[in-house]
Amino acid sequence: MEKQDPYAALRFKEFNIFLLVRFFLVFGWSMQFIVIEWEVYSITKDPWSLGLIGLMEVIPAVTMALFAGHIVDQREKRNLLAICIAFFSLISFGLFLLTSPEVTAQWSQNSILYSIYALVFFGGFLRSFFGPTIFSLIALIVPKKIYPNAATWSSSTWQTATILGPAFAGFTINWIGVHWSLCIIFALVTLSFMILFLIPKKPILNPKIGENVWKSLSEGITFVWNEKAVLGALTLDMIAVLFGGAVALLPIFAQDILKVGPEGFGMLRAAPAVGAVLTMLITAYIPISKNAGMKLLGAIFGFGVCIIIFGLSTIFWISLVALFLSGVTDGVSMVIRQTILQLKTPDEMRGRVASVNSMFVGSSNELGAFESGATAKLMGTVTAVVFGGTMTLITVITTGLISPTFRKLDLTEDIKAHQDEK
Repeated sequence: MEKQDPYAALRFKEFNIFLLVRFFLVFGWSMQFIVIEWEVYSITKDPWSLGLIGLMEVIPAVTMALFAGHIVDQREKRNLLAICIAFFSLISFGLFLLTSPEVTAQWSQNSILYSIYALVFFGGFLRSFFGPTIFSLIALIVPKKIYPNAATWSSSTWQTATILGPAFAGFTINWIGVHWSLCIIFALVTLSFMILFLIPKKPILNPKIGENVWKSLSEGITFVWNEKAVLGALTLDMIAVLFGGAVALLPIFAQDILKVGPEGFGMLRAAPAVGAVLTMLITAYIPISKNAGMKLLGAIFGFGVCIIIFGLSTIFWISLVALFLSGVTDGVSMVIRQTILQLKTPDEMRGRVASVNSMFVGSSNELGAFESGATAKLMGTVTAVVFGGTMTLITVITTGLISPTFRKLDLTEDIKAHQDEK
């Protein structure tokens, strides 16, 4: 096999511009989620309210996902992403206005809370378009033979932004407050919008423009169902994220259990992403395509163990290390999953397959937040986190036992086939 170039994707100017756009966008999105979590819990002091944030985002994200994938496959990707970012900037500006002294002085707390939930709901609608559009745009910027390397750098950029975003949010909440933190977010999103236009418009590769919506959607679902490597990876990760969503309860741990304030909250929120990005940077040099199935199972098992340790810990540094290691294992999982998707998905079907991915994995983050909030309300915060980690372990063990084909999954030949393409 041809020796792997760890910087292959970075040798394409448009891909570097794309990474910059994605960094500012995800940095702002990550900041915004943290600021919203902090503000909502400060208003209510109720874990259920944190769960509702996830629910408000997951409902439109799931219900619109397949339709969004169809639209993405039918439209030009650069301009579609620009439209999504423009609407996201309106959400950020709306949150900025909601937290202004004038509004907080005149509106009731319930009115502010419901308005936040409404904007989060609209954000979930946009989320259904972001994932498929970004996934499809990558494939139009770099050649097929370096898809795995591009997926690694794209995921690393995403994780780096989710490291710095929460940490910076914790700092700005303490320094300038929630209101002006949201102003910074609006500026970052606007900057990503402007940079995006340095990338030229891209061709539409789908030969079935104008195809019946329901036929188009059924083709995407059928492909995922028949491609067992894709289906197995998505299902396993979805269940793990669903039950391992302890990060949704971090405001409770930061304020009431570990008592570390907004800066400690930002560190806790960033710790998983620190671990994940370090892992993904290493995988740019050391490919993990061989025995990918077993590595994915092992990574998610380790993730579940880390979540249990975090839930039981009452010491800040132990909690921080547990979250860091959960990110290390999650980084392995993410790189393998993205590599499977990029290698196995035909160009004309990328939007629809990515939309199924967003339903399985992306939306399970928000659904996991709802599950964590609900179980914390019923069981207590610590018990809910331990329960989630335990369910993750059970899922991995069950998958490994009933699916020998997935255990034997190896991506080496798929990567070699793409490297050999001219």
